[in-house]
Amino acid sequence: MKLAAIDIGSNAIRFQVSAILGKGPDILFKKLEYIRFPLRLGHDVFTSGRISNDSIVKFKKLMHAFRLLIDLYDVTDYMFCATSALRESENGPELVQQVQEEIGITIHIIDGNKEAELINRAISSYLSDKTYLHIDVGGGSTELNLFFHGNKIMSRSFRVGSVRVLEHTDLPGAWTDMEHWVRKNVKPNYGKVTAVGTGGNISKVFDLAKARRGKTISRKKIQEILSMIKSHSIEDRIFKLQMNPDRADVIIPATDIYLRVMEWARASSILVPEVGLKDGVILFLYEQNLKQTKLDFRNSALP
Repeated sequence: MKLAAIDIGSNAIRFQVSAILGKGPDILFKKLEYIRFPLRLGHDVFTSGRISNDSIVKFKKLMHAFRLLIDLYDVTDYMFCATSALRESENGPELVQQVQEEIGITIHIIDGNKEAELINRAISSYLSDKTYLHIDVGGGSTELNLFFHGNKIMSRSFRVGSVRVLEHTDLPGAWTDMEHWVRKNVKPNYGKVTAVGTGGNISKVFDLAKARRGKTISRKKIQEILSMIKSHSIEDRIFKLQMNPDRADVIIPATDIYLRVMEWARASSILVPEVGLKDGVILFLYEQNLKQTKLDFRNSALP
């Protein structure tokens, strides 16, 4: 079985193909292809409310390229998910319809709750029965999920994201609302809180901290890395720190969001799994196809 996930975000678009190897509990998700294309739809939407004509042309070419890769890899099933940029753009639904008619691809514009649900599938294997606050910072929104004794007990999406902050289109009220939600719901009697960070920016901070996978890094260490990044020009971040050009500018506002939420939650450390929305989509597709396979088998066994 081969599955493909496409995450149409506000700062970039990610495409992944994974092969499912093995059977039963001993399965392996082997990544066959991964592409991250820096198409910043959020720049258009958060400043003008619409996706520009230039971005539409590039977007359609990219969707066509992904359609070809899906065919070339003989993908069993796939899912295209779009988040805050497309769901907030005036011409987003029109663009989705055009892509369906011209390329034959269905794009699902998902809300913040669905986005968080899919990402939670990907991080669940990294969590124990402790208290966790999952922080997913995207270009246009931040999703927060509170876990207590292994169960998600609270979830909320906020219109605060790295591209919004960079473009100065974030609203003070959204920050106030997010702080109030965290302070109200992350209660002291839940015990020690560990943050869980997903998103390309916190993954880059984790790499710069030279931390080992599976280990946490402290809030103090993140602050040190942020100060180090700020001391470099955009050009030095690209060439010396090996950042993508579209990462070099948004990493500062994104890291600031993680730090603020951690401070409000009194979380002194953060765990950074190398997973995101695309990984959650792959798991969702696998579970759906597994159910369908079992259903087909039962039906074929009927007299």
